[in-house]
Amino acid sequence: MKKEATFGAGCFWCIEACYKDINGVESVLPGYSGGTAETANYKAVCDGTTTHAEVARIVYDDSLVSFDKLLEMFWFVHDPTQLNRQGNDIGSQYRSVVFFHDKDQQNSAKVFKKCLEDEGVWDKPIVTQIVPLENFFLAEDYHHNYFENNPQNGYCQAVVRPKVEKFRKVFGDEMK
Repeated sequence: MKKEATFGAGCFWCIEACYKDINGVESVLPGYSGGTAETANYKAVCDGTTTHAEVARIVYDDSLVSFDKLLEMFWFVHDPTQLNRQGNDIGSQYRSVVFFHDKDQQNSAKVFKKCLEDEGVWDKPIVTQIVPLENFFLAEDYHHNYFENNPQNGYCQAVVRPKVEKFRKVFGDEMK
C-alpha cells in the first residue's frame, strides 16, 4: 500500500539524494513543512520568515519498505542532537523533525527516539521534534533531484556526496 513519510534532517538535497534509490520508495519530494505562514518558498524559508523546515516527503510502498526502516535511515542520515542546524547549515529550517501522518508513525518515532536515548547512541540529548504534519509546500522545481542534476556544485561535492556515499555503504542492501 502506498504511504507517505515526511522528515526534516537538514538540507533537503541530502535527504532526497539518500532516500530516492531505496527499494520501495516511489518518490522523494523536497518541500517545506511545519511553519506558521500560509505559504512557503525557498527565499522566505531561508530568511526565517515562515518558520518552515526544509523536508523531504517520501512516498513509499509499505509492502517493500517499512516506516520503521525509513526511520532507521532518518536517524542515521543526520545528527539529531544539533538544534536548528546540520553542520554548517544553521537555522530552524534545518531542524531535525519527524512530521507524522498518523498515530502509528507518531508511536514508532517516539519509541525509536526513546530506544536511541536509552542506548546512549549520542553523547548529547536528541532534539528531534515529533509533531503532526499540518502543511506541506512543494519546493521549487530546481530543488528536485538537485544532487543528481548538479553533482559538480561545491555544496554537493563537500556535503551531499559524502553523506550519500556513507548512506549507501550502510544501506546498500536496501537499494533498488
